[in-house]
Amino acid sequence: MKTIILHMRKTLIVMLGVLGFSWTQQLQAQQIPQFTQYMFNNYISNPAIAGTYNYFQIRMNERIQWVGIDDAPQTTSISLFGPLSKKDMGWGSYLFMDVTGPTSRMGFMGSYAYNMSLNEDFRISGGISFGVLQYKVDYSKLTLGENQSTQDPVIFNTAQSAFTPDASVGVYIYHSLYYFGVSANQLFGQKLNLYYNPTNGVNRLKQHILISGGYRYIVNRYYDIEPGLLLKYMFGSPFQFEINTKVTYRGQMWGGLSYRFRDAFSILIGYNYKKRYIFGYSYDYSYTGLRKYQTGTHEIMIGYLFDKIK
Repeated sequence: MKTIILHMRKTLIVMLGVLGFSWTQQLQAQQIPQFTQYMFNNYISNPAIAGTYNYFQIRMNERIQWVGIDDAPQTTSISLFGPLSKKDMGWGSYLFMDVTGPTSRMGFMGSYAYNMSLNEDFRISGGISFGVLQYKVDYSKLTLGENQSTQDPVIFNTAQSAFTPDASVGVYIYHSLYYFGVSANQLFGQKLNLYYNPTNGVNRLKQHILISGGYRYIVNRYYDIEPGLLLKYMFGSPFQFEINTKVTYRGQMWGGLSYRFRDAFSILIGYNYKKRYIFGYSYDYSYTGLRKYQTGTHEIMIGYLFDKIK
């Protein structure tokens, strides 16, 4: 019996550590959705992307993080965006849900973008998004073993949620072979109260600055190589960055590698069927202290491209 109790306590300590690490990462390092295959759906992080393509598209991403750990983060997003047929404008919208054990967040955003020529080769686009976020904590899902009996039953039998408006802006400069974008997310930086005791439960949404860039190098008629970089900064936290490179064959099949600073190495593969249906997969191998408790992170991307309207 004593061995069983010790084992349960050890498991509880590991789970609380993982949950604490996850929650700390979200609150202190990044509060917006994170995807390894961001380069295939960069509209989510930069509203200026809406309207820069000459067709509408739907993209869906499903990220299952830290497989093997109970209640590990899982993120889902779906987006639709494209241009207006007769004007240099675009619109889009996206929905996302991020769940980590007893905590969850859901958001819906709508976007508008306007783009114009800089010269014969480059165009610039500016965009803005408005929407609403919901943050929720379900205390009934928290289990603290024998210590739970000493906790306030009002707290551990309720769920609390907070709704708040949200906005983001972005600028995107693009060419057939180059791109560079800057966006600011969670502009309002408002406070959320998600705890039973209001004096201790205030968390602030922090503004995020994302800078992305990439270049497509055409090797020959069959292959092209595209390196990319993503810089992420949340106010009050150090810079984070990702670097990646993918090789595409005949514009249909691709494979790539990615490195996320202080987090993981990733592999990416994908296929574009008939220039209409897009499928992508990535696997993250974490080199942090959590690697001994989990077997990696899986992410699936599915897309559909509509007919050209320009």
